[in-house]
Amino acid sequence: YRTLVKENIDYERLLEEHPYDHDLIDGYVELIVETCCSRREYIRVNQEDMPRDLVKSRLLKLGKEHISYVMECLRNNTTHVGNIRAYTLSALYNAPVTIDQHYISLVSHDMSQGAI
Repeated sequence: YRTLVKENIDYERLLEEHPYDHDLIDGYVELIVETCCSRREYIRVNQEDMPRDLVKSRLLKLGKEHISYVMECLRNNTTHVGNIRAYTLSALYNAPVTIDQHYISLVSHDMSQGAI
């Protein structure tokens, strides 16, 4: 799974684009691999027990842009996170369904402020 995840997220290119985040990116890879290799029938994501196969499927669809997006979101978070592992897993799991809305919102904000 580690090889597949690294291929999916274009690991080498991601490291080139984020040269100071090697450990952070490796942590995301390990969390994805660990979750995909779980033998539990359900995985807790977003404070819900989700079917393992659903979680695994979504995590294996993550690409480089999703990892960059999660990195950006976590960097911009200013609230205390009690369980960073659960928070990060939720962010990774949700990335494919929230990334477009996030960037549309940023563009809309910039346009309303005259930045674009």
